[in-house]
Amino acid sequence: MAETRRIPVVAGLLLAAGGGRRLGGRPKALLEHRGRPLVEHAARALRNGGCGPVHVVLGAAAPAVRARADLSGCAVTVNPAWEEGMGSSLRGGLAALAGTDADAALVLLVDQPGIGAEAVARVRSAYRSRATLAAGAYGGERGHPVLLGADRWAGVAAAAVGDQGARAYLRTHREAITLVECADVARAFDIDTATDLAHLD
Repeated sequence: MAETRRIPVVAGLLLAAGGGRRLGGRPKALLEHRGRPLVEHAARALRNGGCGPVHVVLGAAAPAVRARADLSGCAVTVNPAWEEGMGSSLRGGLAALAGTDADAALVLLVDQPGIGAEAVARVRSAYRSRATLAAGAYGGERGHPVLLGADRWAGVAAAAVGDQGARAYLRTHREAITLVECADVARAFDIDTATDLAHLD
């Protein structure tokens, strides 16, 4: 009997812990977009883009985010060290996934609502093995989402300090990254300052 090949498990990893320091301390996860918190939109983008399970890392105002946002079906990790920067949230998220059967993590940031399910699905489709590195690209420039094969997690976590996230690791391993052009289906802006709030509706 022919051996059945297991379908790779690509988990969604949503980093949503930021306190919105440049937004006057408004947690980014709770910013409203089309009547619902940003964290809901991002979790839905991961799920609709074919990722599962979906893990969400919260930090700033975590109890309020849990109370306001519908994160049903998501695994939630709270990063008590969220003020240290995105690196600590990425480490916590990868640690939570380490005990699962996930072959890769597709990382999305909560403050990029212009990146939806189409871009997620496109980058997810770049998975080839547990050593895969892939990222959305915009005009050839690397952006999000980022796909990290499970064999890469320990190295990514070791390099994730401060607000770096996976940036330092990806810079060191840029030759191994598959860039997946997404500019035709997504916009890679961040919601960082009060001016950026104009992107929300």
